[in-house]
Amino acid sequence: VQLQASGGGLVQPGGSLRLSCAAYGQTFVSETVGWFRQAPGKEREFVATMFRGNSGRTYYTDSVKGRFAISRGSGKNTVYLQMNSLKTEDTAVYYCASGRRLILSNIQNPAGYDYWGQGTQVTVSS
Repeated sequence: VQLQASGGGLVQPGGSLRLSCAAYGQTFVSETVGWFRQAPGKEREFVATMFRGNSGRTYYTDSVKGRFAISRGSGKNTVYLQMNSLKTEDTAVYYCASGRRLILSNIQNPAGYDYWGQGTQVTVSS
């Protein structure tokens, strides 16, 4: 599975962006898909994940709850991260990732994901 993340950019505090993660070679139906971010000098941080299958349960890190939403596109090979009420501390490179072996206890661990996109820069600044 090849993943490509896009949609990043420069936005003012309080603004919105929608990131896209496209899968090539396979759909996301059988994959749990997550978003991570990495700010300069910091470790890669879990942001959100959506479990595979019909349930599509979602989980978010506390700092983005109520502001970010992960969803699947109708075509089943795209996952979105809608980011609202952006803050300066959301500035980072955002990565999408997918895997089939993820369970609730390891969704926040990057090592649990098998495939990664190349990252897209999100900068929140006035």
